Amino acid sequence: TKLDLMDEGTDAKDILENKLLPLRRGYIGVVNRSQKDIDGKKDITAAMAAERKFFLTHPAYRHLADRMGTPYLQKVLNQQLTNHIRDTLPGLRTKLQSQLLSIEKEVEEYKNFRPDDPSRKTKALLQMVQQFSVDFEKCIEGSGDQIDTAELSGGARINRIFHERFPFELVKMEFDEKELRKEISYAIKNIHGIRTGLFTPDMAFETIVKRQIGKIKEPCTKCVDMVISELVITVRQCTRKLAQYPMLREEMERIVTQHIRDRESRTKEQVLLQIDIELSYMNTNHEDFIGFANAQQRINQMNKKKTAGNQDEIMPERGANDRYKVIRKGWLTINNIGIMKGGAKEYWFVLTAESLSWYKDDEEKEKKY
Repeated sequence: TKLDLMDEGTDAKDILENKLLPLRRGYIGVVNRSQKDIDGKKDITAAMAAERKFFLTHPAYRHLADRMGTPYLQKVLNQQLTNHIRDTLPGLRTKLQSQLLSIEKEVEEYKNFRPDDPSRKTKALLQMVQQFSVDFEKCIEGSGDQIDTAELSGGARINRIFHERFPFELVKMEFDEKELRKEISYAIKNIHGIRTGLFTPDMAFETIVKRQIGKIKEPCTKCVDMVISELVITVRQCTRKLAQYPMLREEMERIVTQHIRDRESRTKEQVLLQIDIELSYMNTNHEDFIGFANAQQRINQMNKKKTAGNQDEIMPERGANDRYKVIRKGWLTINNIGIMKGGAKEYWFVLTAESLSWYKDDEEKEKKY
């Protein structure tokens, strides 16, 4: 503006050509009416004609006359407004349609409530409470109307706790093998007392195993805490529809959350009770437990695989010598025996129905005793 008031010998040519301080849309020069023109009642038409004449006759601006002046500025601004409307109208239309559908759905919910019905408030309250119950159940079971594709929610997050987080917490429990061996050794020696035993006493086994089983109490209670947190988050998500009734929403969240917290203590009691039940009786006859009941069968299977590639090895006839049946074999450490030099050493032991032998290694070629 005020291009006509610049001192002689100066002009704004570099600015209008967008060279001095470049702008994405450039510059548009205009010449407005002066206070003298306004006082003299100079109309807009005459002012625009004078502006046009100024740009056409000025030596610095005549080459820019087509892109200067109020009419050109009006044209550019109208184009910018049109482009903005064209860009934002689809999103605005979508937003309005979404709001319209939401309002129509809400109106449909209240179609059975007449203004003259004295119990309409009670009916509306019961309907909202029932709808919250339905939404909460669907969110946990995964059968909701709106499925979130951006992140896990509701029952899916609880499922991840059960199948990913809880196993991870169990894996995090580290066992120091040296410390465990030390505990086993002390337990066996304390149970034997002054006596020297050959086999591991059951009491030592139960003592060590019970301590290990007891360590899963902490991951189990932590799993309960994580599930409770997800349930509370789900409750808050399901009460969003009650945003227009803040007091009702707050009271509903309080009641449901309090009920969940009450069930939390009961749940932890049941989880710990289940662990105590497992600790009270250990079934060593279970198929997953390699005891004397299953050792013979597994060793026979191993022997069959071993002898399959060695046809020259002579095996006793089936049923001829039951004393050759292997009950258990594996590595054992012999400590501080006079027949040995150098202290403790590991040997491969083989226990049959009538004998206990040990070898230098598991190939059972060099028999030591």
